[in-house]
Amino acid sequence: MLSLSYKNRIAFNYILSTALLISVVFCTIYGITSYSINKHINDDIVEESSEYMEEVKIDKNNAYLIQVDQWRESDNNRVNVNPVFVQFLDNNNKLIDKSPNLKGFQLELYKSSRDNQFVDTFLNKKPIRQIQIPLFNKDKKVGYLFVAMSLDEATLILTNLRNTLFIAFPLILLFLFFIARLIAGRSIKPVTLITETSSRITKDNLKDRIILPQNKDELFVLSKTINDLLDRIENAVEREKQFTSDASHELRTPLTVLKGTLEVLIRKPRNQDEYEEKINFSISEVNRLNNLVDQLLLLARFENQKQSLRIEKIYLNAIILDVLSLYSNKINDKKLQISYDFAKDYFIKSDNYLVSIIISNVISNAIKYSNQNGKISIIITRSDSKTSCIIADNGIGIPETDLDKILNPFYRSNPTLHPEIKGSGLGLSIVERITQMLNIEFKIESELNKGTTVILIFN
Repeated sequence: MLSLSYKNRIAFNYILSTALLISVVFCTIYGITSYSINKHINDDIVEESSEYMEEVKIDKNNAYLIQVDQWRESDNNRVNVNPVFVQFLDNNNKLIDKSPNLKGFQLELYKSSRDNQFVDTFLNKKPIRQIQIPLFNKDKKVGYLFVAMSLDEATLILTNLRNTLFIAFPLILLFLFFIARLIAGRSIKPVTLITETSSRITKDNLKDRIILPQNKDELFVLSKTINDLLDRIENAVEREKQFTSDASHELRTPLTVLKGTLEVLIRKPRNQDEYEEKINFSISEVNRLNNLVDQLLLLARFENQKQSLRIEKIYLNAIILDVLSLYSNKINDKKLQISYDFAKDYFIKSDNYLVSIIISNVISNAIKYSNQNGKISIIITRSDSKTSCIIADNGIGIPETDLDKILNPFYRSNPTLHPEIKGSGLGLSIVERITQMLNIEFKIESELNKGTTVILIFN
């Protein structure tokens, strides 16, 4: 069964169900035919018995008299396809008379419990069905009437029917198997097309798509699903290529700057201040490069879905205060006003490390894109089973046309307008990936030159 092709398996399974159905139909036909033939024989025996019963006369000595010549002549004048055997016994179970076709044989007398019942037996090794009817006169049994009919013809008909059905059964199944195989072959033609198309698709050729069948059946759904899967794979590969290209570019930029600075530094002797300035600049570029590598590694870890979550009860207020303390120097340099009013302690169940990354990236962006003497407000509220954290600034904002792009890795909105603001464009992309992993609702609202609001809803 396992070695059969899919087409043959379809045909084979179809034949199994068809064989069961045909066997039920054939058994029903045989059963109905057998019942009809047997009922017809029984009715004939009953009819014959009734006619012979009318010819029996009972005398005053409780002995019954039969008009032998009359019933024999009547029997000879009948045209019966199936021969009828008649026999009379007296009250001592001795033979009085019998029909000539019994010749030297006699119908067997059974126990009184079989009276008036049909009995299948043999006469001269030939199957017959007989009935023995007791004859009474004033509730006293005075003899028996036997009527029997041959079962040769019925047996022959049923045997021929059974043999015909036995021969027809495998022939019909064999014929239906080839028909089913032909139909199955046509039915799975789209599957063959799917296989051929799939064999042409490689990592270097993701453009081919399966031609959708005209009928919108299960194969249409399968083909469309595979095409959608190929679209997602192609988009993922393209994103991977773009990510690799952007990552290479972002890594090359600080390395190029660092190399250029060092080359300038060794061209000629310099004083102590110049060395310190160039070295400090190189250190800042190394730090930038190190931070970029950390972000890339973090993003790659999320891409590979190898990040193991440690869900625990964490203090959201403490995480925010720790992040504000971490960026205190930058906040003081820009003279930013940080507004937060936590009415109470807010606990959530999540991964402490990942939530810290989210809060850190969001607050870092708010500080980075705030103007001098700007304002950042942090609000935490709780409603039912949800805790909301809103971080808003009144900085440079994001154009409406860029809101659907800023979550893409390495994308930065109009970096040339603010060259003094350094960044890799990975922060919000990392935030989005983490919020998806932790089932945190993440929304960004922004208006150019008016500020940006980030909403985090912890379930």
